[in-house]
Amino acid sequence: MKIGNVCFDATEAEYAVIDKIVERARQAGVERDPTETTMDLSATHSNGCPLDFDKLLAADDFTFLHDILGISRHLDRTTGKLGQCFVPRCAKPQPGH
Repeated sequence: MKIGNVCFDATEAEYAVIDKIVERARQAGVERDPTETTMDLSATHSNGCPLDFDKLLAADDFTFLHDILGISRHLDRTTGKLGQCFVPRCAKPQPGH
């Protein structure tokens, strides 16, 4: 799915894990609309920074919140790209890095 310039492509299996991540974020006290968190994660994943959703779901609390809150803070919602050199700890390794 694409809205404007931002893609929100993820498989059904990835969205199932995203739903669990969003629930964990809610339980951890992240005060954001669950739909916004879902969109942030899928936009990040689909627009240049693929995420390892299973790794994020299983991450310790510090790493989990680092990624969830960092994505929320650094995501450019007009492009779906992360700014200010932020890289989530649960990003998939990129070729050549």
